[in-house]
Amino acid sequence: MSTGTPKNDSIVSFSPRQRTRTSMIMNCLATKAISTLRPAFTRGIHATASSNAKVAVLGAAGGIGQPLSLLCKLSPEVDELSCYDIVGTPGVAADLSHIPSKSSTLGRLPSPVKWPMGPNDGLKETLDGADVVVIPAGVPRKPGMTRDDLFNTNASIVKTLVEGCAQFCPDAVIAIISNPVNSTVPIAAEVLKKAGVYNPKKLAGVTTLDVCRANTFVANSQGWDPKDVDVTVIGGHAGITILPLFSRVNGAKFTDEELEALTVRTQFGGDEVVAAKAGAGSATLSMAYAGFVFAENVLKALRGEDVTQCAFVESSLTEAPYFASPVKFGKNGVEEILPLGELSAYEKQWFDKMMPELKNQIQKGIDFVNK
Repeated sequence: MSTGTPKNDSIVSFSPRQRTRTSMIMNCLATKAISTLRPAFTRGIHATASSNAKVAVLGAAGGIGQPLSLLCKLSPEVDELSCYDIVGTPGVAADLSHIPSKSSTLGRLPSPVKWPMGPNDGLKETLDGADVVVIPAGVPRKPGMTRDDLFNTNASIVKTLVEGCAQFCPDAVIAIISNPVNSTVPIAAEVLKKAGVYNPKKLAGVTTLDVCRANTFVANSQGWDPKDVDVTVIGGHAGITILPLFSRVNGAKFTDEELEALTVRTQFGGDEVVAAKAGAGSATLSMAYAGFVFAENVLKALRGEDVTQCAFVESSLTEAPYFASPVKFGKNGVEEILPLGELSAYEKQWFDKMMPELKNQIQKGIDFVNK
């Protein structure tokens, strides 16, 4: 009886040449997988030779932050990805770092309390040199939660994080996802003003999810491919302040009942998801996708591409100091806020209804910082 190592027919020994060939095949498959996962919404714009682009995600361990960070890690537009949250980010970053894409990955937590008091080194490392900062941090909306409930928690979180942006990356484009966006964007602006670094070209609320929903709902109603639809959505990013301009969708035909149903569903799509998740969460995956699309498009614009997308920015189009509408982005951030154009009679009714609500929500954010 042999006392040596038993043979196992299932174990195959590869030559160095075979191992090299196997490695090449695996790398090719990984590259194809990443290309397949990249969203079609980016419409084929390719990266250009330029300096390294750094994206910081604040709230990277949350329900939006994790899938958003994953999509950023897969993007060829991102060279450095920095993840920050109050818990979990070293693990998130370590996990992401195993994905075979070009970007480096950093995960940081808030610095421990120390004496003498000093800056939050974790936030500093995350933000230092960032070109785009995406902020999904905050608590999600749950059934029965009022706007005031959401505001009281998320307002303080956004204020603290934007104070860090003012200190560590004042020239970065800041993309606000944290709700209520109609109030958190004005909060961010007031914080930056107090720090003396406010640039309206570098601050935007992400309303891309409203566009994604409108595109999807219209495509489903008309039997079209969603990638062939581009609905302009104006106003704000909450309830009746969201106004999709379906009258501008070429070739679409709606009855009055269908138009009303599509408009309301776009406005309250978040409620649909909250109800479907039965209190276990809100729209996280679709919001992560929308946030990624917005951030990647901003990176393309900073590198010289012509990009137009809807965003909630400081605006003089209406009586509201901030307004969501089509915006042209360029190397300096917001380059031009495009004219609003004519609204249909139906859209004008919604516009008149939303303006008082939008202005009140904006003022609430401004008052929060200046109280």
